Amino acid sequence: MISFSSVQSTSAAGAAATAARTALLPNHNSHQLLFSFPSKTSHFHCYPHRRQQGLRIRAIDAAQPYDYEAYLVNRFAQSTKLKIAVIGFGNFGQFLAKAFIRQGHTVFAHSRSNYASIAQSLGAAFFFDTHDLCEQHPDVILLCTSVISTESVLRSLPIQRLKRNTLFVDVLSVKEFPKNIFLQFLPTHFDILCTHPMFGPESGKNGWQNLPFVFDKVRIGNEDSRLSRVENFLDIFKKEGCRMVEMTCTEHDKYAAGSQFITHTMGRILEKLQLDSTPINTKGYETLLDLVENTASDSFDLYYGLFMYNKNAMEQIERLDLAFESLKQELFGHLHEVLRKQLFGKSEVGMRRPVLAKLPKNGTPLLPAQSESLGNNDN
Repeated sequence: MISFSSVQSTSAAGAAATAARTALLPNHNSHQLLFSFPSKTSHFHCYPHRRQQGLRIRAIDAAQPYDYEAYLVNRFAQSTKLKIAVIGFGNFGQFLAKAFIRQGHTVFAHSRSNYASIAQSLGAAFFFDTHDLCEQHPDVILLCTSVISTESVLRSLPIQRLKRNTLFVDVLSVKEFPKNIFLQFLPTHFDILCTHPMFGPESGKNGWQNLPFVFDKVRIGNEDSRLSRVENFLDIFKKEGCRMVEMTCTEHDKYAAGSQFITHTMGRILEKLQLDSTPINTKGYETLLDLVENTASDSFDLYYGLFMYNKNAMEQIERLDLAFESLKQELFGHLHEVLRKQLFGKSEVGMRRPVLAKLPKNGTPLLPAQSESLGNNDN
C-alpha cells in the first residue's frame, strides 16, 4: 500500500490555518488520503468479468481542516467574554446588565431585594447568597450600590471565595471615595478599576453613542491575562459608542462637583417649585422640565452621596448661595434706582448702582461688588 500525505494549500490563508491547527490541537491526527491499488486478480463488483486495476480512497476526518478557521474565530470570540457579577441589581444595575448580556457576556446578579424574576427575563442568574455567587468565580465584581452603602457591601463580600486576581469595578458618581475604600479593604492581589458612566437609564435610554465614560486604572496586574481583561471590560462601553475619558479619580471629582452636582442641585430646587407644563412652553422651559425629570427620578441617596462623599461639593453650595445673593442685590439695586428716579426725577443722576459680582472659577472668595456710573442719558 502506498500512502500519500494530503496536499497542502499553497495560499497564505491555508498555511496560516494549518499552523494554527498544529499549535492549538497538537494531538489531532494528520489527515491523510490513502490510495490502494488492488492486485490484478481483484475485480470491480459492477464488472465481474473484467480484470483491471482498482482504486480505493480512504479519508479520515477530511472535512475538519476547512472548518478550522471558523473554529478559531469562535474560540477567539469566547476568549473575550467575561463573567460579570453585578452587586446591586437595582435600576442602574439592570440597565448595565442588558448591555453586558447583549454583547454575549455572562451576568451573575445579587441584591438585597429579590430581583430573581427580572434577572431571569434578562438572561442573568440571580444569587440570594453572595457565597454562592463568589463560588462561580466571576472575572469581574461590579459594584452598583448606592454611595452610602458601598463600604458595608464591600465588607460583607466573602472575597476569600474569589479568584485571587479578580477585577473589582465601581460605577459610583464619586471616585475618590470608592478608590480609597478599595485600596483599604482589598488585598493587593485584586485588581481595581474605578469608572463612572456619565449617564443613566433615562439619559441613556436611546443609546450610549458619544456619552462620556470616565475610568481610572487604579491597580492592575502586569500579567497579559489581567491587562486584556480590563480592556475587554472597557470594550463593552466602546462598542456601545461611549466617549472614553481616562482621568484620575481626583480630577473626576473636581469636574463633577462643578457639573454633575450643580446639575442635580438645580434640578432638586426646581422640583421644589413643582413646575408644571403650560400651553405656551418655551424651549428653555421645556429644558427645565426635562432637567427636573432627569434628576428627580434618581434616588435622594444618589444626590446625598454626591454631596457627602465629594469634598468639592460644599464649595459649590457656598458659591451657589453667594451667586444667588449677588443676583438679588443687583436686581433690587436696579429696582431701587427706578423708584428713586420716579420720586426725585434727575436729582439722582451720577449715583453708582451695584453690579453682579463675578465668581472666579478657582473657588476664591467672592469678589467685591463692582459698580457703574449712571449716565445722563438714563431715562
